[in-house]
Amino acid sequence: MLHDLNHLPTRGPADDGIVARRGAKAVRFGEFRAEVAAWRQAFADAPGQRFALFFDDSLHCAAALYGAWHAGKTAYLPGDALPATVANLRAVVDGFAGDFSDVPLLAPLAPVPSALQDWSPLDPAAELLVIYTSGSTAAPSAIPKQLGQLFREVDALEQAFGARVGAADVLATVSHQHIYGLLFCVLWPLASGRVLHAQRHAFVERLPLGVPAVLIASPAHLKRLPALDLSALSAVFSSGGPLPDEALPDCLRAFGHAPIEVYGSSETGGVAWRQRSTTADTGWTALPGVDWRLSDDLLEIRSPHLPTRDWTPTADRAAAQGDNFVLLGRADRVVKIEEKRVSLAAVEAALLASPWLAALRVVPVTEVRQQLAVVAVPNAAGWALHDQIGKRAFGDRLRALLLQQLEPASAPRRWRFVSALPSNAQGKATQAALLALFDPRRPQPRVLSATPTSAQLRLTADAALPQFDGHFPQHPVLPGVAQLEWAILLGRELFALPPRFLGLEGLKFQQVIVPGERLTLALDFNPEVGKLSFKYSSERGQHASGRVLFGAAP
Repeated sequence: MLHDLNHLPTRGPADDGIVARRGAKAVRFGEFRAEVAAWRQAFADAPGQRFALFFDDSLHCAAALYGAWHAGKTAYLPGDALPATVANLRAVVDGFAGDFSDVPLLAPLAPVPSALQDWSPLDPAAELLVIYTSGSTAAPSAIPKQLGQLFREVDALEQAFGARVGAADVLATVSHQHIYGLLFCVLWPLASGRVLHAQRHAFVERLPLGVPAVLIASPAHLKRLPALDLSALSAVFSSGGPLPDEALPDCLRAFGHAPIEVYGSSETGGVAWRQRSTTADTGWTALPGVDWRLSDDLLEIRSPHLPTRDWTPTADRAAAQGDNFVLLGRADRVVKIEEKRVSLAAVEAALLASPWLAALRVVPVTEVRQQLAVVAVPNAAGWALHDQIGKRAFGDRLRALLLQQLEPASAPRRWRFVSALPSNAQGKATQAALLALFDPRRPQPRVLSATPTSAQLRLTADAALPQFDGHFPQHPVLPGVAQLEWAILLGRELFALPPRFLGLEGLKFQQVIVPGERLTLALDFNPEVGKLSFKYSSERGQHASGRVLFGAAP
């Protein structure tokens, strides 16, 4: 049976009951309640209504939260304590508590004697918590929560998973500063009487497995499991992003069972769960009390974890699978990188605030793992700096600006600097065109001048281009066919070439192009006869030239 979270100080475990472990030390509920009272006194005496809380220790965070709530104050839980986050919080909160740096901090106070007995129940309808969609974006969205939303979700977790969790201790590799960690690592254990471990475990190989335990984790930890026997864990939960298919075999090996994946968001709370035995796309089962439906392939939910019981659209596409649903990807411009929600628009805004860029687009790319890539158009000052320090250093400098607002795993790692964003007939930069710029076989040209029928481009035959592989061993040169492909590719991007290739004229290769060669490519298009002329040259003279004939589609 769950303890009533509205009355936790008076209807929680017995005073001598163990509520948490802090390393080898057991913390009794009486100690926890005294800490809540000390925080309640501090918040009651402090002017203002809104306070930011950031703690490394889960139990200290829980005590401060309950102290703030019982003092009628609103707690703001940022995802991190980075300087940019603190700067943004200064504009919306009246004070700070916990492990922030460079700000005055509220401290718990010894309560007046009556405070130890006078515990009025919390109002479930009170909006006393603000969480953030992500502390790793330039502009994280604040999400107010009624206490009843949180407490009802705890009830749903116990209904769905309480029997299989049993009396296990609760270990975590995730932070309680996000809604998933707050619910699973703090509120659910407090309500259920399970012992929570106050210190987050950054590495699964250091988990204390001497007692029955469950693990609250994220895909970032579960997809990099060491070769250990972790079968002592009776259950493993994963949320914050999709668990990759390739992580399942390692999970089954290490745990002896698959993680229980939980789907939800900061806005919606928990929505559904699944436990896969294979990499097949197992459907998601709604949590108790949650209803779902599809509208134009978008998932809509009705949930007690929302402020109203109205149908609420999500940003996820889905399809029905019997009584369950499968997810088909997000429909907005918020992506998850290493389980951190990152707003592409916010990253773009932060980069455009630099003095070096005129336009850009941020796109997610997936190779070994998903990461962010940037296609940017430098302004005059940006090109000057680019030419002075080089492409890699220029990208590093822009990335350094973002690290004040993004965690390193979420910051862009790939850059393309172009003279103009690629655009279609409607003048829009499509996702496909942006991603094509990251094709490893593609050169990275800079347009020096361009008209509707002629252009001068500068490009480098980068030694990393795969066209050099095997052509020739010990003495690599750029194949003529690659030079021809580049001329056609760039010609199509710059001019309205007819769709049909007809033939070649006057093809000449005067000098080989070697790795690292800095080239100028001159392109001229004669629309009357559908002829594209090209010429490659460098400081060593002319390398290649020719004409490509095009015609209308048959």
